[in-house]
Amino acid sequence: MDLDVAHVRAFVRTAEELHFGRAAGTLAVSQQTLSKRIARLETLLGTALFHRGGTGVRLTDAGRRFLSPARQTVAAADAAVAAVSGKERPLRVDVWGHLYAPMRTLAQVAGRAGELTLGHGRDLPSVTTALLHGDIDAALGRVHPPLPAGLAHRLVRLEPVDAVLSADHPLAAEPVLRPNQLSDSTLWAPGTLDRLDFLHRFADRFGVRNTATSVNLGLAHFLAEVAAEPRRFSLVPADVPLPDVPGLRSVPLTDPTPLYAWSLLWRVGNGSPGLNGLATACAEEAGRSRWLEYDPTRDWLPEPPTSVPGPAGE
Repeated sequence: MDLDVAHVRAFVRTAEELHFGRAAGTLAVSQQTLSKRIARLETLLGTALFHRGGTGVRLTDAGRRFLSPARQTVAAADAAVAAVSGKERPLRVDVWGHLYAPMRTLAQVAGRAGELTLGHGRDLPSVTTALLHGDIDAALGRVHPPLPAGLAHRLVRLEPVDAVLSADHPLAAEPVLRPNQLSDSTLWAPGTLDRLDFLHRFADRFGVRNTATSVNLGLAHFLAEVAAEPRRFSLVPADVPLPDVPGLRSVPLTDPTPLYAWSLLWRVGNGSPGLNGLATACAEEAGRSRWLEYDPTRDWLPEPPTSVPGPAGE
């Protein structure tokens, strides 16, 4: 059977929003038009794709099975139009985890990844929503479960993490520190720990009993707060350029060395050549700069790396 891409697109957007009014708004059509397109698609397929009732809009079992190939159909149609028009748009990329400067990683591969358009920066929940809605094509940051269905990621960089602490901290003179030596210190966090998975997991793993929360007003302000209190410390990837903050000391961690994992995140079924180019550039730089070195006897990760296929291998 032949499917109308407009009908499939209407289904995909409604499945992502689970609200007919919002889905219609994002497609710039009336709710009546959207409902008619989905009804025609359901008639053609011979099955209902949504439950409509007092509990809201939900996907049926058939709708859940149809969603992934439907996304691929829409992406393929968009790619076909771009190929014919010769006006392939730049890859829309966003980042999150700004305190740890994700643009350092992206900047090292951007020149070999084709034309990129950078987003305004979000947190991980906002990034996943933007990807599922098609507002961006890819994102870079630290991924941690649970991720919504329909998204995939590839590990691109494992970065050693240093402790940053006041020069008056009792351990400030040490050339290196073991993470468990910090268990009696206060972990200073730029937000609530339940939203900062890496710091939360570090505290749990290495027995850090005392934590305190700041407000994220930028790296310089955050590190000045760390330097102001002799018992405070925090964690920063080793390659992050530190601002000139008086009274701050950075000390490498070892036995084990915590690693901060940067991943490329995208929507399943996004066949954009630009996405494949970015993934390839990341893989090449990882090999050149040894970004993915990991030894479980020497290093610590909240989630050990697994082999994840890239966009072209889905």
